[in-house]
Amino acid sequence: MTDCRSASGPDRQGASGTPHRRALGTARQGIGRVAGRMRRGRPPDAGGFDRKLVAPMILGSILNPVNSSMLAVALIPIGAAFEAPPAETAWLVTALYLATAVAQPVIGRLVDAYGPRPLYLTGTALVGLAGLMAVFAPGLGLLIASRVLLGIGTSAAYPASMYLLRSEAERTGLRNPSGILAALSVSNQVIAVIGPTLGGLLIGLGGWHLIFTINVPLSAACLVLGGLRLPRRADLRLAPGQRIDVVGIGLFAGTIVAFMLFLMEPGLDHAYLPAVALVTGAGFAWWELRRTQPFIDLRVLRGNAPLLATYARQLLAFTTIYAFLYGFTQWLEESRSLSPSQAGLILLPMSGAAIVATVLVGRRPQVRGKLLVGAVIQVAGCAGLLLLDVSIPVWVPVAIATAVGIPQGLIGLANQNALYAQADPARMGSSAGLLRTFAYLGALLASAANAAFYRHGATTGGLHDLALLLLVVSALLLTVTVADRSLRRVGRDRP
Repeated sequence: MTDCRSASGPDRQGASGTPHRRALGTARQGIGRVAGRMRRGRPPDAGGFDRKLVAPMILGSILNPVNSSMLAVALIPIGAAFEAPPAETAWLVTALYLATAVAQPVIGRLVDAYGPRPLYLTGTALVGLAGLMAVFAPGLGLLIASRVLLGIGTSAAYPASMYLLRSEAERTGLRNPSGILAALSVSNQVIAVIGPTLGGLLIGLGGWHLIFTINVPLSAACLVLGGLRLPRRADLRLAPGQRIDVVGIGLFAGTIVAFMLFLMEPGLDHAYLPAVALVTGAGFAWWELRRTQPFIDLRVLRGNAPLLATYARQLLAFTTIYAFLYGFTQWLEESRSLSPSQAGLILLPMSGAAIVATVLVGRRPQVRGKLLVGAVIQVAGCAGLLLLDVSIPVWVPVAIATAVGIPQGLIGLANQNALYAQADPARMGSSAGLLRTFAYLGALLASAANAAFYRHGATTGGLHDLALLLLVVSALLLTVTVADRSLRRVGRDRP
């Protein structure tokens, strides 16, 4: 009887009921986790984003903004070293952005075809080579050539990073990796505004050569991290049978180069350049519309008005951002007679404003509010430039720089999130590269504007004329943002 009671009575339930309840509880927890993942659009067996990819992605993506922003405080001392006026040293800016504007979508297309690893490693190696070339450049010509090489090298990391994000999103099932997108945007936007301060400190320590020397350790770090952490082609989901449209790439490059060369030196002597740009542009459109695997799928772009609007906003915003960065900094050094270090310190609050703005809203995928606030403040910042003269108290340019830092933090972040939501996943690399192309086209337009208005030096009158142009550009950005109704949906779509 005792054995029977222990086998089938209350004592058996007391001895074995706890394990049963634990198993049932564990099963319920597992079902709850699976259901939560499915509610978020995530497959049950997916893990989180591979965090070891974040460091090489961020480090590689900052190579271009750190180089472009540090140069802002080095143009005057470089011009003095080579006895070159601002119209000639402007080619140091133009060479970088011209090379980058062409190379970004080209390398992005190669990333789509061959995966991010080989392009990332090759590009970051070129950055170190360009840094060494600049340090030992005997004249302005070779220094400009090093900037071309630098532009090509820095064009690989960003499309590679966006490709990796999309690949990880497919693996994990997460629709919008807003946290990692925010980290990329924070690093790029913040570095762009910290760069002048860092450049001024480096120049104060050892001369303008140091802003180029820094590329060597940065390149080495990217090569080590990329070699250790980036996945190989076999580990990625690549579309089979992709081909590279060499003719389309050539026609695209010819169009961009001819157009931008004319903007740098407009006049009757160069009237043939717009004609070349028109002919090659028409040839590019004709060729691409007839290819089954085009370099840039114009048919997709034509049917994707929200993405085209994102590219337009990128162009307008960065025309103002870079024109302010270079034009304002040169005015501080030449008209206010500040040293590069002092000019960099005045721009430091701009860095703080960009950091705060980006961190506060970085994890929110919605973009419309960011773009509206950024555009309005950008208009106000451009209007503030009209108040400047050589006798005004120093707190006024500091306040203007601080205000302009806010749209620098917001607009790039918002456009990046918009592109991630709007672009064809199969062409994420080339679409991301094209977003950077429009940013650098804006930088080239800014460089052309600075060269035109500062033809006789960075005077207060030239700064005011530049400000009037930037007011028009900023107002146009605000108009485009208000008119784009599709922005209401970005970041709000449910899986």
